[in-house]
Amino acid sequence: MIAPDVLKYGWWLASRASGLVALVLVTVSVGVGLAMAGRVARRPGLSRTLMALHEHAALAGLVAIGVHGATLLMDPWLHPGALGVAVPFTMAYRPVYSGLGIVGAYLAAFLGLTYYARRRIGVRRWRRLHRASVVVYVLGVVHALGAGTDASTTWLRAFLLVTGIPIAALFVRRVTTRRPVPARRAVPEAAS
Repeated sequence: MIAPDVLKYGWWLASRASGLVALVLVTVSVGVGLAMAGRVARRPGLSRTLMALHEHAALAGLVAIGVHGATLLMDPWLHPGALGVAVPFTMAYRPVYSGLGIVGAYLAAFLGLTYYARRRIGVRRWRRLHRASVVVYVLGVVHALGAGTDASTTWLRAFLLVTGIPIAALFVRRVTTRRPVPARRAVPEAAS
C-alpha cells in the first residue's frame, strides 16, 4: 500500500522534479548552442557530437516542460486548471513568475520545432529566430527563482551561478564578436 503522504504530494514532487529536469536540459542545450555558435571548441568530430547533444537536450527539455505542466494539473494543493497551465499570467499562484514560465515553454516549443522547418522558412531566418533561445533559458531561471519551491535552496542557487556565468559569458561573446561576412562569388562576365 502506498503511504498517504506520497499520494498527497506525489503530483507536486513529479512537477517539481520535471521542472528541475527541464531547467537542467534547457541549460545544457543553450550552453552547448552558445559554445557552438561562438566556435569555442574546435576539434575534429566535436561539432557533430555537440550538435547531437544540443538537439537531444533541447528535445528532452521540451518533453520535461510538457511533463511539468501536465503534472501540475494533478497537484491537489495548487489546482491550476487547464487555463492556469496553458494561459500565461492566469494562475493564482505567483502569476507573474508562473506566466513567465508558460511564455518560456511556448517560446521553447516554437524555437525548438522551427529547427525542423528551417529549410521551409530559410536557414538565415531560422538562425535569427534561434538566437532568441537564450530568452528561454532566462525565462526558465526567472520562473524557477520566482515560482519554484527550491528557489531558496543553496544547491539550486549554486547550480544557477555555476552554469549562468559561462552562459552569460558565451552570450556576450556571441553578440559582441563580429563574424566575417562571406565574400560574394565573382560572377563571370559574359563572353562577347
